[in-house]
Amino acid sequence: MTESVDLAHRTLAMVLAGGRGTRLAQLTDWRAKPAVPFGAKFRIIDFTLSNCVNSGVRRIGICTQYKAQSLIRHVQRGWSFLAGQFDEFIELLPAQQRVTAEWYLGTADAIYQNLDILRRRDPEYVLVLAGDHVYKMDYARMLGEHVARQADLSIACLEVPLQQARALGVMTVDDNARVVAFHEKPSDPAPMPGRAGIALASMGVYAFNAAFLYEQVIRDADDANSSHDFGRDVIPWAVARGYRVCAHRFADSCVNMARGVPYWRDVGTVDAYWEANLDLVQITPDLNLYDREWPIWTYQEQLPPAKFVFDDEGRRGIAIDSMVSGGDIISGSTVRRSLLFSNVHVHSYCTIEASVILPNVDIGRHCQIRRAVIDKHCRLAEGTRVGCDAAEDRRRFHVTEHGVTLVTPEMLGQQVHHLR
Repeated sequence: MTESVDLAHRTLAMVLAGGRGTRLAQLTDWRAKPAVPFGAKFRIIDFTLSNCVNSGVRRIGICTQYKAQSLIRHVQRGWSFLAGQFDEFIELLPAQQRVTAEWYLGTADAIYQNLDILRRRDPEYVLVLAGDHVYKMDYARMLGEHVARQADLSIACLEVPLQQARALGVMTVDDNARVVAFHEKPSDPAPMPGRAGIALASMGVYAFNAAFLYEQVIRDADDANSSHDFGRDVIPWAVARGYRVCAHRFADSCVNMARGVPYWRDVGTVDAYWEANLDLVQITPDLNLYDREWPIWTYQEQLPPAKFVFDDEGRRGIAIDSMVSGGDIISGSTVRRSLLFSNVHVHSYCTIEASVILPNVDIGRHCQIRRAVIDKHCRLAEGTRVGCDAAEDRRRFHVTEHGVTLVTPEMLGQQVHHLR
């Protein structure tokens, strides 16, 4: 335990939080993917940041770029509790053209452009983390294995179906967990030996020796043919030249094992986002948000308790198999198997089923909502039907391949401020 704490203190985490996440459609029109709300209370980036704090890694930089204002505001409000006098901090690192006249050109370039900040902090190890995945992981365990193996770079990995692997980095390892091949988002992923249909994929979680990281991003920055990305360029280059790149099994550091399977979600599409949220209302969900040993921290606005009013036949305020947040008012309506974020007002005679309702939504009387994601600040007029007629929904809203309907204020012809 003492050794793990010491390693964490000698480590600085760099969270890559600048991506839009185009597959989330209009959910990321006005916010970066890490800032997308999740789980009735949190934002996606809270999981990565909570993993850092709970692991003892309390020196954290967040690289932001695409429409980052709501992300910046969230971090400033919710993550200001670290103690600077003990060299604990979270620093926001927007693209500032510190080194070149370019914005961040890729994941490796985001680190390169902040090398002066990293060097000034003088860490021995650097965690490079994606800020747009949902999972619970003890990074200190990964760091301990990284040091024990005398690795230059360790990559956290998990087993995924081949179809899912096409959107991830796929690796081949030898019997000693040494990475011998790495391909970013391959069209035809290689299955694991003896595991047809399953590939070993990168989670976008890297542990570097700091000196090795500096050397590699400087070399990559000088390569005119590089896209300056860890998965496409830096990692394959290091593997091909015999550097000690090792795979770390997520199962060995996962804090949340559901039925023996490590929990990790990309939530990179509207369907995946809807499904991961709806999973949380199950009696025993795969992701445990009630674990006091590994809490997920976030910004929590001071709000009154949720309220359920009216108990008349046909006008009863109830929520069944659902998660309901502070500031919500369920007024004579029925909510089933749904998540309501904060400050949602559901007026009378509505039915909401299998839906994700983001903060500050007002739902007028006699609305019917099924299999939907309703974005922040939407005002649904009386009698609005969503998820009831796919053809009608496609004329007004975004309907996914699996029939989930996404509604945003712009689709409703409403003008709102865009700090989402």
